[in-house]
Amino acid sequence: MSYTALYRKWRPATFDEVKGQDHIVTTLKNQITGGRIGHAYLFCGTRGTGKTSVAKIFAKAVNCEHPVDGNPCGECASCQAIASGSSMNVVEIDAASNNGVDNIRQIRDEVEYSPAEAKYRVYIIDEVHMLSTGAFNALLKTLEEPPSYVIFILATTEVHRIPITVLSRCQRYDFRRIDGDTITGRLAEMAAAEGIDTEDKALRYVAKKGDGSLRDSISLFDQCVAFYYGQKLTYERVLDVLGAVDNEVYSRFFRTLSGGNVGQCLRELEELVLSGRDLTQFVSDFIWYLRGMLLVQTGEDGGDFLDMPQEDLDRLLEDSRLVSQDTVMRYIRVLSETMNQMRFSASKRVLLEIALIRLAKPAMETNLDSVLQRLEDLERLVQSGALIQPAAGGPAGRAGHGQERTGEENPPEAKTETVVLPQAQADELRLLTREWKQIIGAVGHSVKYTLADVELEPRGEGRLELIFHDKRNYDIGSRPSVLKELHEYIASAYQVDVELSASLVAETEYAHKNYVTEEELKQKFKVDIIME
Repeated sequence: MSYTALYRKWRPATFDEVKGQDHIVTTLKNQITGGRIGHAYLFCGTRGTGKTSVAKIFAKAVNCEHPVDGNPCGECASCQAIASGSSMNVVEIDAASNNGVDNIRQIRDEVEYSPAEAKYRVYIIDEVHMLSTGAFNALLKTLEEPPSYVIFILATTEVHRIPITVLSRCQRYDFRRIDGDTITGRLAEMAAAEGIDTEDKALRYVAKKGDGSLRDSISLFDQCVAFYYGQKLTYERVLDVLGAVDNEVYSRFFRTLSGGNVGQCLRELEELVLSGRDLTQFVSDFIWYLRGMLLVQTGEDGGDFLDMPQEDLDRLLEDSRLVSQDTVMRYIRVLSETMNQMRFSASKRVLLEIALIRLAKPAMETNLDSVLQRLEDLERLVQSGALIQPAAGGPAGRAGHGQERTGEENPPEAKTETVVLPQAQADELRLLTREWKQIIGAVGHSVKYTLADVELEPRGEGRLELIFHDKRNYDIGSRPSVLKELHEYIASAYQVDVELSASLVAETEYAHKNYVTEEELKQKFKVDIIME
């Protein structure tokens, strides 16, 4: 037997199985139990929200020989005939391909004959907005005064294209987008029944990508399961199949962008391209990340509109403090314009690179929000001390690392210290220092550049501290999850069990260390070294 797609296999068979449309299901069930069945219904709403499924259930329920609380029994001859598609009393018409006047005239001729075996003849016209003007006019009289045994169910995703004369003759039901929790629950139910091992975070992401459409979410889930058939469906594997990236990547990308580091932005974009990510999808998801940041900046209740794990929400809150709302809105505007251009361009990467340069360098634009960001950047530099007032009679200068320069032509030399270590600690330190580039490259792209310039300092046996000189890099690299990942990789790859911590020290206040062993000092100075 051929494989049946999950969205078809799990199509609801009763009203009780319909998810997220309780306001419609309850009304229809009450009409059936109370004998108040209408003659024309209009089901409208976005794709994948259950319009056609509810129409088929309604057709079965009104013709069911033994209905149960408004639901079809599913066992009588009428229910089975409708479910198998062999019933002559339920007619499904695709208006996208049958949209002419002759098609509607055929319906008008058929309704003159009463159903042979069932109570009602039900016509389900899908994508009804595709009917021509003449076809709509031919349908009007039948819709207004149909025979008592005929029911019309019109389904559409574009209700604004339905003539008002048709709308006024139908009971209208608006199908809502289904919330993420409901879709996640349905996916979990399906996974359990199908024997598929999944992570809750993976299901939540698939539900989010469905954008309120249960059918789209189930199709994406089916695609991911097929790719990793027989394996556990994890969050990382879902991202891999759908060509998406983790929120941590958007956070790191935003911090680089807000810092004005064009080179770093382009390098991170290169990493995304090499990993096979779709650039249009990346821009779309990054805009949604910025939208979340904007909601968080509007007030304490902004986070209530975001469906994301607490860890991602905390990271978003942290990022939102780096820039103003005007800057975030500028980012969204530029990226939205770029995404529209990318849809019709063969040079998507070039367009995105230009947009990133514009965002990182607001001086390249003259519109109001770019000027506001430039003023904001200047204020931040003044407050941090990076810009100083020129001395009387002297040239204006810019201090390095937030410190004022004196009248010296060259900055003072960096401080250095010699530290004596036990042989074992020295060997471990030199090994990790030598292999550091390999370590951060293996751990992942999200920390590769953040940890590139750290200083490694021993803090006793089995302990190592990462010294950061850049606040942005410290905010990311000091996270417990990053330190844990480093610890696990070092232990696995080098059999070195070392506890990691992090600290932030200004470059001008830091004394670079020269680590030697006791034996090396003896050989150099030809004297005995007494360790206190």
